[in-house]
Amino acid sequence: MHLLAAAAAPTFEVSHWTFDWVGLIPAIMAASFLITLFFGKRMGKHVHVVGVAAVSASFVLALITAGAWINATNSHEEDHSDDAAAITEFAGGETIDGVDEIAFVEAGEEGKEVEARPQAVVNSWCWFDSSDAPNSEVDCSDRAAEKPISIGTLVDGQSVLLLVVVTFISLLVHVFSTDYVGGDRRYTHYFAFLSLFTSSMLFFVLSASTLQMLVGWELVGVCSFALIGHWWEDKPNSDAALKAFLTNRVGDVGLLIGVTVLFFAAGNSFDIRTINHAAVVGDIGSGTLTVAALCLMAAVMSKSGQFVLHTWLPDAMAGPTPVSALIHAATMVVAGVYMIGRLYPVFWEGLAIPGSSINAMALVGGITVVGGGLLAFVQDDIKKVLAYSTVSQLGYMVLALGVGAWTAGMFHLFTHAIFKACLFLGAGALSHACHHSFDMKKEMGGLRKLMPKTFATFMVATGALIGIFPLAGFWSKDEILVGTSGNGDYKIPLAMALIGAALTAAYMTRVIMLTFFGEYRGHDTPHDPGPRMMIPLQILAVLAIVVGFLNIPKSFPVIGESIGLTLEHWIEPGGGDVFPVIDHGKASFAMAIIATLIGAFAIFLTYSYYAKLFAKNPRATEVTGGLRDNNKFARGFHTLLVEKYYLDHFYQGVIADGTKGWLARGTYWVNQNIIDNVINYAGKGAVVSGGFIYRFIDQGAIDGTVNGAGQTALGSGSVLRRIQSGRIRQYATLMFGAATVLAAVFIVAV
Repeated sequence: MHLLAAAAAPTFEVSHWTFDWVGLIPAIMAASFLITLFFGKRMGKHVHVVGVAAVSASFVLALITAGAWINATNSHEEDHSDDAAAITEFAGGETIDGVDEIAFVEAGEEGKEVEARPQAVVNSWCWFDSSDAPNSEVDCSDRAAEKPISIGTLVDGQSVLLLVVVTFISLLVHVFSTDYVGGDRRYTHYFAFLSLFTSSMLFFVLSASTLQMLVGWELVGVCSFALIGHWWEDKPNSDAALKAFLTNRVGDVGLLIGVTVLFFAAGNSFDIRTINHAAVVGDIGSGTLTVAALCLMAAVMSKSGQFVLHTWLPDAMAGPTPVSALIHAATMVVAGVYMIGRLYPVFWEGLAIPGSSINAMALVGGITVVGGGLLAFVQDDIKKVLAYSTVSQLGYMVLALGVGAWTAGMFHLFTHAIFKACLFLGAGALSHACHHSFDMKKEMGGLRKLMPKTFATFMVATGALIGIFPLAGFWSKDEILVGTSGNGDYKIPLAMALIGAALTAAYMTRVIMLTFFGEYRGHDTPHDPGPRMMIPLQILAVLAIVVGFLNIPKSFPVIGESIGLTLEHWIEPGGGDVFPVIDHGKASFAMAIIATLIGAFAIFLTYSYYAKLFAKNPRATEVTGGLRDNNKFARGFHTLLVEKYYLDHFYQGVIADGTKGWLARGTYWVNQNIIDNVINYAGKGAVVSGGFIYRFIDQGAIDGTVNGAGQTALGSGSVLRRIQSGRIRQYATLMFGAATVLAAVFIVAV
């Protein structure tokens, strides 16, 4: 028997008008795109008003929707104080009122208390019919008779969380952009695609079917292409946009195959809940689920920057910095993580997550955590450090989902969006003050005194990223670490996560030291930005301090029992027939202390290195004659990192150049020397055959026969011509002779 989720027991329906009209949120942003695109030029420098107003309205609606969901969830808990006892009885094998009779077992423990979960709210409309029935006869509710394809919205804790995150980060990015890209020649174009980008991500988040998700997925990719290549006059920018677009297309092949496999496996349905239900109850074979999960993982690797398809993401820094913040914090790169969470039963069963020690998802996530963290060390561009940091943190999210820590993965997605947006916008503020340069070694240093407000916000966000208590990243990262033991014995992913924690602390300390300490290495006098850039930074910094408390352990002293695991209660999916059994790892203060000590030791080593360096020369950026210069292995490893594991060389030099080079030349040789020769020899053979047929068959046989027949007819005609002389006396003699012969025949015969 398949284990059903805790919510398989009592689930309850929630309702609110916003759940039915939630589709307005992406629609408002789509309308903003159209208005800006068609009328933006007339508005001039005030064109941003449309985008800011639209995203503000979407954010308000998202907050109302989230509030309604939270209120409905909490109200049910208050109104059903006796549910725990009833659920306990149900878990023991009995039934309770209002709940289907389903044998409920969780991890083999009878009598375990299980929390009721709200059901997702789905609103769908018939889009088109894939059968041969006339359109007028299509009935989406009659799934047995027809093959309808629906479009609609799916509202649950996961989608509500992302609605708030996407609209909030997008709002701050819009406001920040009014100053950062002010006066840009494509100011209208920028805000138009910023609105479409937000709309596409919101459409993806609310999708009720995999076909809708596919549409939103591709729209996000198109918008990222336009925004990364915003300054396309510079070839590196257009190259970066093309690289992002093409790399994502590689993974999208896996997405198309995975969606197609699930469509047929789930009984010709794109509906997400139908697919999840089929995966949970065993209606789809494990082999089919494995194929689908691995295909979808290819898409996740490209879109969410997982090793080895992560190479596009750092190059995407070619776009305006606010776009980088939006891409790396709340939109494109988290789409893959969100898809895993949305189709989690497929991965749970297909990759055999429960009871395992390693699987493809956990392994890819762990490698990405360490690989991205190492690459961040050798970057001098502050945006690229943050880009590789994003790669590493996305690895944490995928690792969490790979070990069965669903809530921890979504929680880290939420906290990461806050502090990473703050870091990217902070990098934009630093660049804005330092002559639009992101080079920490050439144009920065000593900025803590020149830009104190920016320094304060950047320090808070950095602490959250490193996981310093009690900032947001501490809680979400610690939950991932303890989650490695919740549904299996994932020691290797745990080790990778701890190594990643040390790397994060070290490379971010390097960023702080090179940017804010030592002596300023640029020219002129930088200063903090104006309020349109500073206020978003301050808001994000405050949130990076407090949002982590939304999901602290219940065992945390004083406040844990009252507010502990609040976010888990709000967002974890309900309806056990559409979500698997998940055993949450138990909070471990020992694990938190170990991770903190590892991070602190990495900070100490990095700080000591630069403190000694600046004591000798405040303008210096690295020690000369150090380990890298004296040790062959260290020098080789550094070169490996500088060359980004030679993956770009492989993709460009072997695959791309090979396609244009030796493969193209080889194909041309085959075309000229094999295919053309086959055609030429076939032509020559046809000529020879034609000559033979013409000479011996056409001319010799056919024409000879025809000519012979003609000569025979001509000879016969000559004989007859002699008889037919035209003389009546001759004709009479012949007739008389013939009559005489005929009479003799009759006399003899008769």
